[in-house]
Amino acid sequence: MLKFLSPLTLFKDPEIAPLFIARLVSSAGVGFGELALAWGVMGLGYGPGGLSLVLACNSVPALIIFTGVVGDRFRRHHILIAAETITCIAWLALGACFLTGQAPLPLLCALGMLSGIATAMFLPTIRGITADLLSGRERLDGNAIVNQTESIGLASSGMVVTALGPGWAASTRGVLCAVSAFILSRLNTPRWQKTKNSVLRDLRIGWREFTTHRWVWIMTLEYTVVIIAMVCYDSIAAPVYMAHGHAVHRPGASSPPANTSAPWPARSSAPAGSRRDSSWPSRLVLAAAALPAAGAIPMILMGVETPWLLLAGAAILPGACEAIYYVLWTTALQDTFAPDVLVRVNSWNIIASYILMPVTLLTAGPLVDQLGPQPTILGTAALTVLATACSLVALRSTATMPAAVKAGDLWPINDAEGSMR
Repeated sequence: MLKFLSPLTLFKDPEIAPLFIARLVSSAGVGFGELALAWGVMGLGYGPGGLSLVLACNSVPALIIFTGVVGDRFRRHHILIAAETITCIAWLALGACFLTGQAPLPLLCALGMLSGIATAMFLPTIRGITADLLSGRERLDGNAIVNQTESIGLASSGMVVTALGPGWAASTRGVLCAVSAFILSRLNTPRWQKTKNSVLRDLRIGWREFTTHRWVWIMTLEYTVVIIAMVCYDSIAAPVYMAHGHAVHRPGASSPPANTSAPWPARSSAPAGSRRDSSWPSRLVLAAAALPAAGAIPMILMGVETPWLLLAGAAILPGACEAIYYVLWTTALQDTFAPDVLVRVNSWNIIASYILMPVTLLTAGPLVDQLGPQPTILGTAALTVLATACSLVALRSTATMPAAVKAGDLWPINDAEGSMR
């Protein structure tokens, strides 16, 4: 088999293959679900302001800090099943609202919040589950496959919503989530925590681990700004731009995961729960920090009214950068932190990255109404580039960016600690 196709052999492994298949099925609905929500809310006559309110309600649950504790206390595939089931219920109800053409705005907000709760459970857990099922090089390959199944699902979003309409598209997402939940039930993941601490103590341990590693929170701060720009562009400004008579398409990748760069730091005597030193090879850190700047390319092109075919082609680069960003960052966290704190660290990363999202979504609609979609889009491009530049400067001035270590110097996993039960 060709070397670049070698990760696909993981599909033959019955212990991990259901995860990849479930992600492919569920992700097919994520892309057109986002577009269906935007078109459906505006189709009911609520406009950019109403859409901002619904999306803000959808994003608020991302700030729930307890989801990381749940993901570390229980079997992670059970958490994913619960999240997919909640998402199924929320999107079937949204589909019914759009199909009937009559739904009060508070109901749409409530359903958006329900879907957001599922997302808050899902995101930190999916970034930890491959560490439960794979190790070493296979872990890197597994994260790459998870990311690519999501990208494949997003590719057909515009066509599906255009063909089916927002109501049927939203309903289809609900059905796909139900199928995904069934497939995930075939997984078997370990339960890492043997001792029961208080929730507050678990949260403090996760926060300590998150803040101990400087490269982690520098990258998180960078993404906090990038996600503001991406959400404003992808969820509000771009849909309004298309609704104003421009060609129907969805340029650019969806908002990138709160992720960036490289595996294999050095081993250390870090606090309990930490698996390795916070070091990365400095070149990989800087390369990772530069990747989000690619997201500004489709923003700039849309802002200057580039023809949509050229815009769609230009979206390939940020899409590729997003994939690299996700895989390297996720693997780095998995190789740096112990399994029993991994989801909490991811949860703190997500909370910090998304903390301003509700405010962004509430203000983005009125901002687009006031300035127009194109000036707003150009502003998001400038913000993305500025955040990337500041992150690069901060990382270059970081005194604790040591040299690379051997790639095979992986922290051993305690078999007793990770036994199935």
